[in-house]
Amino acid sequence: MSNFIKEFSSNILNLHRYSKRAIAIITDVSLCILCTWLAYIIRLEELILFKNFNFYSSIISVTIAIPIFWLFGLYRTIFRYTGLSIIFTILISTFVYGLLYFLVIGVYSIQGVPRAIGILQPMLLFFGIISSRLGIKFILSFNFSSQKSSSKKNVLVYGAGDAGRQLVIALENSPEFKVIGFLDDNKQLHRQVLLGKIVYSPSSLEKLTQTRDFSFVFLALPTINRSKRNQIIERLNHYKLSVKTLPSISEIVDGRITISDIKDLNINDLLNRDEVKPNIKLLNQNINSKTVLVTGAGGSIGSELCRQIIKLKPKKLLLLELNEYAVYKIYEELKTINKNIKIISLLVNTQNQSKLETIFETFNVDTVYHTAAYKHVPLVEENICEGIKNNVFSTLAIANASIIKKVSNLVLISSDKAVRPTNIMGASKRLSELCLQGIYNHTKDVSTHFSIVRFGNVLESSGSVIPKFKRQIREGGPVTLTHQDVTRYFMTVSEASQLVIQAGAMGKNSEVFVLDMGESVKIKDLIYKMIRLSGFTVKDNNNPTGDIEIKITGLRPGEKLYEELLIGDNPQKTYHEKIQKAQDPFINFEELKTDLDKLSTLLEDNKVEEVKFMLSKLVSSYKSNSKIVDHIFEGQLNFKHDSVSKSMIKNQENKVIRIKTK
Repeated sequence: MSNFIKEFSSNILNLHRYSKRAIAIITDVSLCILCTWLAYIIRLEELILFKNFNFYSSIISVTIAIPIFWLFGLYRTIFRYTGLSIIFTILISTFVYGLLYFLVIGVYSIQGVPRAIGILQPMLLFFGIISSRLGIKFILSFNFSSQKSSSKKNVLVYGAGDAGRQLVIALENSPEFKVIGFLDDNKQLHRQVLLGKIVYSPSSLEKLTQTRDFSFVFLALPTINRSKRNQIIERLNHYKLSVKTLPSISEIVDGRITISDIKDLNINDLLNRDEVKPNIKLLNQNINSKTVLVTGAGGSIGSELCRQIIKLKPKKLLLLELNEYAVYKIYEELKTINKNIKIISLLVNTQNQSKLETIFETFNVDTVYHTAAYKHVPLVEENICEGIKNNVFSTLAIANASIIKKVSNLVLISSDKAVRPTNIMGASKRLSELCLQGIYNHTKDVSTHFSIVRFGNVLESSGSVIPKFKRQIREGGPVTLTHQDVTRYFMTVSEASQLVIQAGAMGKNSEVFVLDMGESVKIKDLIYKMIRLSGFTVKDNNNPTGDIEIKITGLRPGEKLYEELLIGDNPQKTYHEKIQKAQDPFINFEELKTDLDKLSTLLEDNKVEEVKFMLSKLVSSYKSNSKIVDHIFEGQLNFKHDSVSKSMIKNQENKVIRIKTK
């Protein structure tokens, strides 16, 4: 019998979808006729022959039912995935059908048809259609369920609420996963059975790992805050389990959860704080109905900043970028977000002040966000002159152009690496801050409001260690760490962008704003969590049979063990609870300008040693912790060395020749 059902289900599954739809319609037509006959039997309380009841009532039933069921999508349903949602759909569609059928049978009275048929038949039809769908589901699932269960991965769903239950339904026919139970903190649910699955207490997790074979935990907790989520993650962190999560509730507003909605644990969840909620008034102040320009619009910060800006409905949005593909990519994305806002892409070198002035005047720019910069520490160390040109002199050009063309607001994106810098990138960002402050305080009658925003590392940004760690874990390791004690501040890219916008709205006099980012994160601890929550163990001296090794590579040129956000003490509070105003000293611009002119000449001549010395003079807090590793500088040294060696060899050869000729 089982072989027959298996073969039958296989044949149905192989049919074209139109054939399957035709079978469903024929089934419902048959049910309409059958349920009408049964309604007569119930009403008359006697068994009548099929041919002896009023057939017009069956024709009316078919005529009304099939179009209604079609409109409600009953013939678009994949039967083997039939669940609670389809039962609800059948209920609604048969209810609408029942009203119309009763209206025809009961109200208008067809001769020879009892009015009670108008009530009894829709009720029977409802149960008939549900039974047919569940029966077909059983038959079609028989072939599928015959697969070896060992091929499936057992999972626990953390969260027995609506999201968790929907997830279990979605996973019911998954070829990859099998849900063996729920985990939930609600004591009232413990040991109860939901959707055929037992709800366990998280405290019983250790026992479960010993008695049940499972390797995955799916977090179905879309509404909890990050601190609570972190507590749960810390609890799961002690076990060799792969943790996956669902999107936020805003991403599942339609109430449907599918297998594709399950994703790897977001690294954002490993931060030790909740995201900072933005001040809507500050967000809108310098953007809504204004012309906004973003430099470096194709970068990690720049592109996210553009996404945030477009939602705030500016009059125009100008995208300045030197990378053609980067600006094309963000332009195409932004067009899909809001088609009513004019977006202009401009391929411009931000060091070109005259070009910037033309753009500011042509488009009557109100607000500028300057994100264009080189930020990857090792790369800037290896390309010192270009790094300083881009980071410092672009800022000078933009600041001067903004003042000349009376741009209302200019916001400079800085970095925590600008605080007591040990590398060229950090020193160049600090010098950019000094330039902006110096120009503002030197220039008379400045109508442009300057502000500087300083924050830590941005998760998932280009050059970030997080994507690198994910890739290394995925490839089986080792995960490379520069130093076991290195720490960093982290924030999400959306937070960073919102901070930039809000700080820009508060800035007036070239102030430096920093975000209260909580405690810094020890990178080694972060790696441990990422490895464990990916379902692996750390391979070390204590666990030589582990899966992923952590390899210490040593600090890179210019890299610090830890970063800071403030240079001075006693930062001022602002009317945003998480944004502070730094009290940092700045340099008189007359002194600064003379040295900047010298620096510019040295950069053009690529005199790296003199450039580094001048940078340390301008940024007194800059203390280099590495030798010069600039590629061009090293190439020139090697060339000079080779030239001297060749000259010495040649002179030696000439000496030998002269001796022989005497």
